[in-house]
Amino acid sequence: MERLHSTSLSTGPSGSSTLKYVDVESVHDGVIVLRNGSLRAIVMMSSINFELKSEKEQDAIIIQYQSFLNSLDFPVQIVINSRRLNIAPYLKKIDKRERMTENEALRMQIMEYRAYISELTEVRNIMTKYFYVVVPFSPVESEGESIFLRLFHALHPAHKIARKRERFETYKNQLFQRVDHVAAALGGTGVRGRMLNTEEVLELLYNAYNPSLFTSTSLSENIDTLDLKGL
Repeated sequence: MERLHSTSLSTGPSGSSTLKYVDVESVHDGVIVLRNGSLRAIVMMSSINFELKSEKEQDAIIIQYQSFLNSLDFPVQIVINSRRLNIAPYLKKIDKRERMTENEALRMQIMEYRAYISELTEVRNIMTKYFYVVVPFSPVESEGESIFLRLFHALHPAHKIARKRERFETYKNQLFQRVDHVAAALGGTGVRGRMLNTEEVLELLYNAYNPSLFTSTSLSENIDTLDLKGL
């Protein structure tokens, strides 16, 4: 299992651990394991411009979204994450394109465009939004192990670990079925979804628990990933 926080990050000046305030126990295979044993998967969704759609298209999207909600037999959480957009890498690309352009008229247009973008970012903060759907799965826990079974696990710890891993794989597969259902059902509205992997989940959680350390996202990091691949 991959831990969310290291010891250095989870200990404050007084030496007391802050992990007791974090509900996440571990992250494995892109699945969040909470302290109570339940699982969570995070699906990153693309977006659509609803206002630019025709009236018929808007009605169709609303009907599809209603069908998605009616198809759920488990709760979901929709999270919108706003981040300030770092435009500096994009301006560097424009500078490079300007230097490579031989046509004088085109180069002047690129220069004016770069100046416009620079002035625009100075007078206002440009934000980008990310949309996530959190899909849960809560396994039904047994009332408890018998005395014989607890004694057996005490004498054979490897068996207990193997049994725990086996249960995790079973629960994870059921969670993935829910993820597939959510992605397919929302796909009818025109959006596409992709489940976050372990590294992406850890980054998202770390940024959520440490908002003061995370201020912006770079445009150049997202240009090639705007088109989300389906599950």
